[in-house]
Amino acid sequence: MDLVVRLPVIPRPGETLLGGVFATHPGGKGSNQAVAAARLGGAVTMIGRVGADAFGDQLLAMAGAEGIDARFVGIDPEAATGVALIQVDDQGQNSIAVASGANFRLTAADVAAALAQIDAFDLLVMPLETPLETIVTAAGLARQVGARVVLNPAPAQHLTPELLGNVDVLIPNEYEAALMTGIEIHSLQDAHRAAARLLQSGPGSVIITLGSRGALIAESTPADQPHYTHVPAFSVKPVDTTAAGDAFIGGLAVALGEGHTLPASAAFASAAAALAVTRVGAQPSLPSRAEVDEFLATRPSP
Repeated sequence: MDLVVRLPVIPRPGETLLGGVFATHPGGKGSNQAVAAARLGGAVTMIGRVGADAFGDQLLAMAGAEGIDARFVGIDPEAATGVALIQVDDQGQNSIAVASGANFRLTAADVAAALAQIDAFDLLVMPLETPLETIVTAAGLARQVGARVVLNPAPAQHLTPELLGNVDVLIPNEYEAALMTGIEIHSLQDAHRAAARLLQSGPGSVIITLGSRGALIAESTPADQPHYTHVPAFSVKPVDTTAAGDAFIGGLAVALGEGHTLPASAAFASAAAALAVTRVGAQPSLPSRAEVDEFLATRPSP
């Protein structure tokens, strides 16, 4: 559950600011990405955990209302539902602290049991808000049945070759890419260098999301020379960027599942993200398929 305070500026360490507006919104990266994909037309099943508390009840009810199959979201009697403490400033930028709670008690056995019961699926989409062992197991099992693995390495951490070798599309933002590669990203040229280094670690392709600068795609080729595509961002006035990355990932997953190329899928995902940043909240900001289709029909290419 996202606990959000809107302030003119984000407080510095040791600083207290009064006058913020408070709200609660359903959240969590995995949940946001699931809702994004469901609203855009994907048939979504979610695997995870919530606590036996009011927040958990609300999140499960939300998943059902969005048409998400939540049979495999377990209720943990010993851990609280995860929460994110989010501060958002007048420019739409945010600062987020997460208490993972029940999410970090999702086990590899939980995922294996769930995947064994799910009918054929096209993609497995994961952030890093569950234990790494669980994520490694899920990626390996998905590859065994021919599904594509989309990994959002957030929050950023060291990832093993075993995991990255089973990833088809790795989607870090510029901050996460910098932490993973040691290359600070100040330009598209920096993003090219970081993407090339990430490709060398094992994934089939990399998309570095660059905020208002769009996204850079790097795809492996037989000649071992990455093929790059820059997908510009749509120009919008941001209100709250909290769920921009999750909207992008949900949109990308749906478009890939419909058979579109990676660049075409990224353009569709960019439209979903553009709409999301014009609204307050994480899941409340995520657009429907009709909204994205209308946006793409009425806006020139970025």
